Amino acid sequence: MTKGGQLKTVAVAVLVGLAWMTSKADAAQCGSTAAGYEAWKREFADEATAKGIGASAVAALMQTNYAIATISADRGQRSFGLSLDQFLAKRGASTIVARGRALKQSQAALFASIQQRYGVPPGPLIAIWGMETGFGSQRGSQNMLSAIATLAYDCRRPQYFTEQLYAALKLIDRGILSASTRGSMHGEIGQTQFLPKNIMAYGTGNLDVAANALNSTANFLKAHGWRAGAGYQPGEANFGAIQEWNAAPVYQRAIALIGQQIDGAEGARR
Repeated sequence: MTKGGQLKTVAVAVLVGLAWMTSKADAAQCGSTAAGYEAWKREFADEATAKGIGASAVAALMQTNYAIATISADRGQRSFGLSLDQFLAKRGASTIVARGRALKQSQAALFASIQQRYGVPPGPLIAIWGMETGFGSQRGSQNMLSAIATLAYDCRRPQYFTEQLYAALKLIDRGILSASTRGSMHGEIGQTQFLPKNIMAYGTGNLDVAANALNSTANFLKAHGWRAGAGYQPGEANFGAIQEWNAAPVYQRAIALIGQQIDGAEGARR
């Protein structure tokens, strides 16, 4: 490399470093306790305004509180460390299977429509529905925006939840969600528990309505590689789409197994 080329390379590196330092200085700083949350919130609100988030959504952000229960839940997800049998017992798999089989029969037209459109059979959808909310009975009472804002502020996974927070603010801007929307501890909402980015990408209608949530879940799975007629057990083609739904291996295997038990012999072929 020539001397001129070396100088050019150094100059580029300096500029990149300055840009990185500037972006870090401009970004709201994360924290691990409630102490810095109000200051972070003001900084984030300024950033959101600069990025075009509307006044009503920014005002909703400013009304949020540090969600201690969300942090506690985020630190205490011990069930994902259980064996498959222990996890199935803790989550009530036998109840999900029994009710799931009944729902497959009573709502056969809905599941046929979903399968025709997205290629996803009833079993895994019903398994997700039962596992996530007990078929809609346990959708959570946590303020969605406070939960997501708290996790965006928290130093554990700020980048991931910052993206979710911007999506939530955009959905509030559009009138799809509100400052009072309630959900689970991490801010998931609806019958099958969608985070804001997935609502924007795959949501079809009000996700508190079971048919909309199930269609949205099938839409998610199809977008993540689900192939009509292929298997969904570990090692089969569609298991990868289930893995995209939740990162915990024991959860993924539970959904595949419960889905197969709901679908019966038909599910074993899929």
